Amino acid sequence: MIKLIDPDHPFYRPLWIRLLIIALCAFWTAVEFRNSENTWGMIFLAVTTYTACTLLIFFKPKLPITEEANVEAASTIPTEEIETKADSRG
Repeated sequence: MIKLIDPDHPFYRPLWIRLLIIALCAFWTAVEFRNSENTWGMIFLAVTTYTACTLLIFFKPKLPITEEANVEAASTIPTEEIETKADSRG
């Protein structure tokens, strides 16, 4: 099955981003119903429901990111490699 939203992408990790996306979908659903566009309202209601289910109810990230992992990953880049790339450019 094709995933329309990939919940494993790092962009969706912060809760506030997920809530903002759901709020925007719900807002647009309300706009469509307010303008008496029932067909588009139902379409966006389905989009809002799918988004809420994917990003809140069934959201389980595979690898939790911690501050220690970020610092550790950044410190594993060899400085010699960075200097070599900078020297070769110019």
